[in-house]
Amino acid sequence: MDSAACTSQFVTVQDGLRLHVRCWGSRTAAALPVVCLPGLARTSADFEVLAATLAGDARTPRRVIALDSRGRGKSDYDRNPANYSLPVELADLLSVLTALAIAKAAFIGTSRGGILIMLLAAVRPTAIAGCVLNDIGPVIEPKGLMRIKSYVGRMPRPASFHEAADILRRLFGSQFPKWSDDAWVTFARRTFKEAGSRIVLDYDPRLSTILRNVDFNHPLPSLWKEFDALAAVPVMVIRGGNSDILSAQTVEVMRKRHAGLEVVDVPDEGHAPALTESGLVSRITSFVSEIG
Repeated sequence: MDSAACTSQFVTVQDGLRLHVRCWGSRTAAALPVVCLPGLARTSADFEVLAATLAGDARTPRRVIALDSRGRGKSDYDRNPANYSLPVELADLLSVLTALAIAKAAFIGTSRGGILIMLLAAVRPTAIAGCVLNDIGPVIEPKGLMRIKSYVGRMPRPASFHEAADILRRLFGSQFPKWSDDAWVTFARRTFKEAGSRIVLDYDPRLSTILRNVDFNHPLPSLWKEFDALAAVPVMVIRGGNSDILSAQTVEVMRKRHAGLEVVDVPDEGHAPALTESGLVSRITSFVSEIG
C-alpha cells in the first residue's frame, strides 16, 4: 500500500451519526499516529498535503487520520443543529479514537480543532503525546469571531469553482494577500462541493447556529485551564501574521505558561494558515518526529 494514498472510513458515534475519517498510512505503522482536526466550517481536505507527507515520510512512516466533524464534509448532518457543540464534538472525537484503537497520538488542530485538543487534554490527557495548535489558543479575539459569524452559512451560491474562488477572495483577501489565483481555486474546492448540477458549501449551513449568540462585547470564556493540561507534552503553536483570532499577546502568555512552547509565525497569512507550504509542512513533520 502507498503510504501517501488516502482511504475513507466511517465511524458510528454515540447518537448513531456516521462520521467520515480520511486515513493515510498503515494501521500497523510503528511510529506514533497523528490525528488531524479541522476548523469550524472546514473539512479533512485541509490536511491532504500534510497528512500525505507525514504518512509517507521514509524515515518514520506513520498512520494519519483526519476527521470530518458532524455536519462537515462526508459526515452526516445533524437534524438537531444544537448538537453542533463542543461537548458533542468532543464525545464524537472520543468515539472515533476508541473505534480506531488510537490510545495515544500526536494531534494537529486548526482553530476549532485546536479547541477540541485542549478540551481533550482536560478530560483524557493520556491520549495526547504532543500537539500542534494552528492559529488558536486559550483566548479567542472577538473581532475575528464576529468576522467568522458574518459568513458561516451565509455565502452566496456560486455558479462555478472560479466564481467560488472570487467569493472567497473578497471575504479573505485581506487575510491572505499573497495567494495566487490557483491557491484561491484550491481553497474554493475545499470549501464548496458539487451536488448534482449545483455547487454548494461542503458543510451544513446550520453550523451558523453555533455563533448565534456571539457578541463583540461578550467574549468567549478563556481556556487557560485546558491549555495548562498540555503542560507535560510538547506543543507547537502556529500563528498567522494577519490573524484576528489568535493575538501575539496571547501567544506570549502561552510561552510563559508552557515551558518549551514552539512558536511558528506565518507572515502574510491570516486565520488560519494553510498547512500546505513546504517549509511549514517540514517544520510540523520534524516536530511530530521528535514526539515519537
